[in-house]
Amino acid sequence: MSKRFHDGLNIVLVGPMGVGKTTIGRHLAKNLKMRFIDSDREIERQMGVDVPLIFELEGESGFRKRESSVIEALTSQHDLVLATGGGAVLDARSRELMRCNSIVIYLSASVDHLLERTAKDTKRPLLQTANPRARIQELLAFREPLYQDVADFVVNTGNRTVKAVIKEILAQIPIKCSPQ
Repeated sequence: MSKRFHDGLNIVLVGPMGVGKTTIGRHLAKNLKMRFIDSDREIERQMGVDVPLIFELEGESGFRKRESSVIEALTSQHDLVLATGGGAVLDARSRELMRCNSIVIYLSASVDHLLERTAKDTKRPLLQTANPRARIQELLAFREPLYQDVADFVVNTGNRTVKAVIKEILAQIPIKCSPQ
């Protein structure tokens, strides 16, 4: 027998940048035999340019409009593990769509862990500032209630292996067995 996630449902990963949504999402999708999509990579694929350039050309508001559109299209699909961008929860409609046919998991980590994981990453436009720590704290202060609001449950990724995080997620999501 193999374990499968309930047919038709999606798993949506939300949380701040650097928390591990893409890495965890890839492994989780593989484990559950589901498709994996990262919403930021999907935006880049559609636009033909990377996220920092979209921010530069259209600003954060332009990027957020594109992000909301992509979230709408992706959440209408089925059997998908979706890693969202850190700000995907800012749009009320996106949060509503995430809740519809998905289990939403808030991946969290401390400011220290997020800072450590993003320290050398130049592709995060919101962290291109003189004080990345203050920026992460500011973003978390505003977004934390939104992550909590949309999430079915929270999993801390700080100082944990991918395997340990996946094990915790699998223990909390409804799994059904199917003969092979």
